[in-house]
Amino acid sequence: MKHWVINQLEISHGSHASLKAMEGLRGVAVFLVFLVHYSTLIQPWLAGSAISLTNFIHGFGHLGVDLFFILSGYLIYGTIINKKTFDVAKYAQRRIIRIYPTFIVVFIIYLFLSLFFPSESKLPDETSSLILYLLQNVLLLPGLFDINPIITVAWSLSYEVFYYVIIPIVIFLFSLKKWPSNYRVWLWVMLSVVGFILAYLFGGPVRLLMFIAGILLFEMQKVQNIELKCFGTLSFILALVFFGVRSFIDINYYFSLMCVYILFAIFCLNAFSLNSFSSRWLTFSPLRWLGNMSYSYYLIHGLTLKFLFLILPFIIPTTHDNNFLYLWLLPPFFVVTLTASFCLFVIVEKPLSIDKK
Repeated sequence: MKHWVINQLEISHGSHASLKAMEGLRGVAVFLVFLVHYSTLIQPWLAGSAISLTNFIHGFGHLGVDLFFILSGYLIYGTIINKKTFDVAKYAQRRIIRIYPTFIVVFIIYLFLSLFFPSESKLPDETSSLILYLLQNVLLLPGLFDINPIITVAWSLSYEVFYYVIIPIVIFLFSLKKWPSNYRVWLWVMLSVVGFILAYLFGGPVRLLMFIAGILLFEMQKVQNIELKCFGTLSFILALVFFGVRSFIDINYYFSLMCVYILFAIFCLNAFSLNSFSSRWLTFSPLRWLGNMSYSYYLIHGLTLKFLFLILPFIIPTTHDNNFLYLWLLPPFFVVTLTASFCLFVIVEKPLSIDKK
């Protein structure tokens, strides 16, 4: 049984060299996302200092999505910029196969549960509004557009799809493949600076800039062969702490995200450097396995947690005051989410998305 489970969680990368540290980075990212939703749902059972700790963890947990965006920026840009030919149809097909099978299954589960738990449903009552709302969600519009997603975490998929569409257009429109790498780096750096300035002045989807951090990471690590042997894990910790303290101290959001942009880029560059400290702990097998099923985990863990916290009041009343409850419940609840995610991964994502590559 153990060998079967391990075999399911190990992914073949074909002719491509396995970036095992990237698998670990995905594991870190999705665990941070878990902490956000776990910290939100456990709030009614907490009091005093436990709430302050929870707010701190909840604050930095949001950075899991930003780490995912950086990794997507790295991978998608890399699949296009170095290839001599680019097949638009094949590119689109691969993106659709990667996203939709698992999403549709989880989407159907949410719709099914909405019928049995109407108090938790987000579905409008009027038929035309319902059809439009379902179509908007299937097209992955919530996130960049002001639409409430049926699957709470699916807002980030609109950012991913936007990047999938826009990056090949930018690369070929400006013939970036013909540019020297240093010129491309300067272009992306300037776009990042302008982007943060515009976001500070006018707002907008500033987290799209994290994809550019991934682009710069690819240029430095893959094209220019730059290695960073130190400061990676320290940069990661600093990013988490800096973003977490925003729950206590009023620090400008856009400035905070700019710091995370830089610190996460350093962290990832260090992670992709051979024999660095970050690369060693990120290639810890259980962490990589979590990363390999991170998409399934990302989509289903929130629903699993919601179920656990719906039955928790029958076991522990919300009037129960225990400062250690957050830590006591975290491991078993995480294990349950792992189990549900593994089932989704093995039944849907692996055979219909990963093995189809």
